[in-house]
Amino acid sequence: MKYDKNKSMIYNILFVVICGGLLLFLLNAPEETTKRLPVDDIHKEFHTLDKKEAEKFCEECHNPQGRSPLPDQHPPKYRCLFCHKKAAS
Repeated sequence: MKYDKNKSMIYNILFVVICGGLLLFLLNAPEETTKRLPVDDIHKEFHTLDKKEAEKFCEECHNPQGRSPLPDQHPPKYRCLFCHKKAAS
């Protein structure tokens, strides 16, 4: 198998261009705007639970008849803490 210097150089340049483009894309990403899980008396107990365990309780209050219903356009309701992250400890 013969080593092709030109082909290798093209792959290296292509790799650098793709990595540079990806870096620029990520640096220009918008800020996170989704509200975090509140740190208050109502939500305090959920900060200590595992994400999937805590999500089981969200719909008790966040349903159409609950104290804080979700908007109609809200995405799937079964993975709340995927977007609404817990506050940093």
